[in-house]
Amino acid sequence: MLELLGQFEERSQFFNLFNYITFRTGGAMFTAMIIAFAIGAPFIAWLRKKQGKGQPIRTDGPEGHLLTKKGTPTMGGLIILISLGISSLLWADLSNAYVWAVLAVTLGFGTIGFVDDFAKVTKQHHGGLSAKLRLVFEFAIALFAVLAMLAAEWIATTPGETHTVMGFLTALMAGEPLTAVALPFLSGWGIQLLAFYIVFAMIVIVGFGNAVNLTDGLDGLAIGPVMVAAATFGMICYLVGRVDYSAYLGIPHVEGVSELATILGALLGASLGFLWYNAPPARVFMGDTGSLALGGLLGAVAVASKHEIVLAIVGGLFVLETLSVMLQVAVYKRTGRRIFLMAPIHHHFEKLGWQEPTIVIRFWIISVIFAMAGLATLKLR
Repeated sequence: MLELLGQFEERSQFFNLFNYITFRTGGAMFTAMIIAFAIGAPFIAWLRKKQGKGQPIRTDGPEGHLLTKKGTPTMGGLIILISLGISSLLWADLSNAYVWAVLAVTLGFGTIGFVDDFAKVTKQHHGGLSAKLRLVFEFAIALFAVLAMLAAEWIATTPGETHTVMGFLTALMAGEPLTAVALPFLSGWGIQLLAFYIVFAMIVIVGFGNAVNLTDGLDGLAIGPVMVAAATFGMICYLVGRVDYSAYLGIPHVEGVSELATILGALLGASLGFLWYNAPPARVFMGDTGSLALGGLLGAVAVASKHEIVLAIVGGLFVLETLSVMLQVAVYKRTGRRIFLMAPIHHHFEKLGWQEPTIVIRFWIISVIFAMAGLATLKLR
């Protein structure tokens, strides 16, 4: 689309607007939102017809879950992915390697989630793909994306040189900023991981994909914090991609990563459209199709922008949800006792008698607080 509009740039100043990432980010957000609103209702009707009994609900869950959520269709994440994909292809610079790497993670993780959801609906059991098989595919996709993003960064920082596979491998072992991890509150680069950075980046992408997946347990619970994180990282990517702003703030500069703001704008718009149908009481569930894809997208964006640690702050709610499960399992295996009435922790509050909308809104507030703390790290250095 950008190449086509570029032909009209000299004839009208209006078309020059499409050179600005901020304008295209707004356009991507608006386009994705309209698509999500448009396809939402008929798509949900189609899912309800095809799935019949809908997503199977855990019988050991909070009281009333089985009754109120039974029959609700899943795989609603497809609404987000279709809207995000079309909008991204229309508004993003498709010559940018980071765009394709992030979209590969999003669609790849979404496919894994779709297969998992399909297995659950078909078998009418909450267990889908085996955890080991899921992780194998997730790490394979993450490895491809990480190598693609590192290669794009290396090429951008070594203009005019001959770029070979051996040269790339040498750069990974050379201790350059290519494989360094930036730390919050510290200017410039922090910890140098060399080639081990690849493993670290893969863990960030896979870990965050599954963290969002664990959080998706109540109507609207996961999509709200995803939107907050998308808006926050849209700003971070824009700043990281600008030489002037990154130098002023003392944060790492990554050439070309600002283009990811358009993807995050599309995510924000698609999520707003989806929330219209996912707000309590939900007409459709996001399912693993959506939660895995959106978590993987945010993880990939954090790796591309070299703000992996900041992601743990901005997405602090997802981290807490994941830790609650890990602690519950670890303590139960060792002592036979449970720390929480039920994990993830949002179910603990349900067991305590909190109403679902109360939990969702309060968790949204917590996610906003975490996002503000994450943004504060950009300046407090």
